[in-house]
Amino acid sequence: MDYGKFKYESAVKARESRKNQTQTIVKEIKLRPKIDPHDYGTKKGHVERFLKAGDKVKVTIMFRGREQSRPELGFRLLQRLAGDVEELGFVEAQPKQDGRNMIMVIGPHKKKSDTKGHSASKPVPSPRSAGSARPAQGADSAPATEEAAVPETAS
Repeated sequence: MDYGKFKYESAVKARESRKNQTQTIVKEIKLRPKIDPHDYGTKKGHVERFLKAGDKVKVTIMFRGREQSRPELGFRLLQRLAGDVEELGFVEAQPKQDGRNMIMVIGPHKKKSDTKGHSASKPVPSPRSAGSARPAQGADSAPATEEAAVPETAS
């Protein structure tokens, strides 16, 4: 084997392995502790949309001024958000204080690769239907030979 062929084949393998990889995208939503109920609903809708798309969501609560002395408000807000979207995702990183911000990461239950796996699992029942179709094909082929035999006798 010459070096050019080896180099080409290794490049093809590298390309194939890159194609099978999925990049995890982390989207970020920023909130404030004293958020209006309608604004909270809007932000929650964004989080749901990101999770349905299979992306992770980093939820950041920004504290300003005297709000920094009440981190439990932010913690309760993050817990409420996690409870509201728990059918779509799970808490990957628990809420933690990071300077003026409190951060939590929510990951989707179904990843993008799982949705591809589900489409691949759909053909699994098809062999059963193909197996049930085989006798039908065999039955179809038997009358075809009979039909072929009938015209020969008629001729």
